[in-house]
Amino acid sequence: MNILVIGGGYAGVWSAAGAVRTARENGVSDSELQVTLVSGGDDLVVRPRLYEADPEKMRIPLDRILGPIGVRRIAATVTRVDTAAKSVTATGRDGRTDLIPYDRLVLATGSQLVRPEFPGAQRMFDVDTLPAAAALENHLQRLPEAEPQQGRFTAVVVGAGFTGLEVATEIGSRLTAVADARGCTDAVRVVLVERADVLGPELGPGPRPHVASALTSLGVEQRLGRTVESLTEHEVRLSDGEVIPAATVVWTAGMTASPLTAFIPGERDRLGRLHVDEFLRVVGTPDVYAAGDTAAAIAEDGHTVMQSCQHAQPLGKFAGHNVAADLLGLAQVPFAPEPYGTCLDLGPARAVVTQGWHREVQVTGQAAKEIKVTINTELLYPPVDDADALLKEADYSFAPNGQVL
Repeated sequence: MNILVIGGGYAGVWSAAGAVRTARENGVSDSELQVTLVSGGDDLVVRPRLYEADPEKMRIPLDRILGPIGVRRIAATVTRVDTAAKSVTATGRDGRTDLIPYDRLVLATGSQLVRPEFPGAQRMFDVDTLPAAAALENHLQRLPEAEPQQGRFTAVVVGAGFTGLEVATEIGSRLTAVADARGCTDAVRVVLVERADVLGPELGPGPRPHVASALTSLGVEQRLGRTVESLTEHEVRLSDGEVIPAATVVWTAGMTASPLTAFIPGERDRLGRLHVDEFLRVVGTPDVYAAGDTAAAIAEDGHTVMQSCQHAQPLGKFAGHNVAADLLGLAQVPFAPEPYGTCLDLGPARAVVTQGWHREVQVTGQAAKEIKVTINTELLYPPVDDADALLKEADYSFAPNGQVL
């Protein structure tokens, strides 16, 4: 029996670990049920931290996580899924293409940023992937070497959602550190641009006053009800005609599910995520499970999960148990994540923690920042080189400290 997991992010890693855990708990050996994970990279990227400085450090070797529990790893990029033949097409680093068969498949290939097509859009940075975040870091470090001119240390952040707010509240201090270290006296400026008429339209009214206060205290300017119309190497033109001199533009607006979802027969939501049943099987394609940002799963109170690490981890653990249980004839478990909450980093202005889908504010200021630091430096990191610890956390009922991610 063979379970194939596509994707080396949080949902993929925990799917693989969850499947191994269920098999071993029921006396099934690795030779009887083989779990294979296919990923184009060698690391689990700590994607929720890519808005921070030094993004190259935000990764963990997959072999140190999955190797100790016997998960076979294939370093390749999946380009096609054939659900009729129950196989996937993958291209390795040597350029060779192989067919990989499966008895059950877990699609955990995440999401990707939706990039616009206005003039100059190719000049924008983002923090959606490790290479993209590293490119932004390298750009910031090189700014002091550029010719002094207006806007050299100005950053325009497009999109005031979760990622945009974390980037906007963090990048000012990153720019200041770079400028101060090189003795530059240019003024640092951060401008946040949002198409909606309110900050964080998906955040709701609960945390909005705290976010607005944080932006004001950090000197982050706001341009609401507008978007970027075009940009050049040194200027950004907004939809109302305003021109902002800026050497750095970061795009954070809009996400969509992995394009591999297109190969799976089934209905999708507006983000391209596959509809799944309570056991995370793709509706209409029972040999395929979806986890993480590819799954439009129902969380508590009928809400659909968010494309976030908070839901990717339990989705992976439940999918891992259920896909193994499916093959082994065991009872499957309906997806039931911990109650939804958020912890939004606000850079030097601390953080804000909310609870529930209406995002009622629970903690602010330094106490909230300490929670965020714990999440970013501890809870986002699975055990390495320790099979027992990893399999313990792979239990779908495991929730470390009840913290939000």
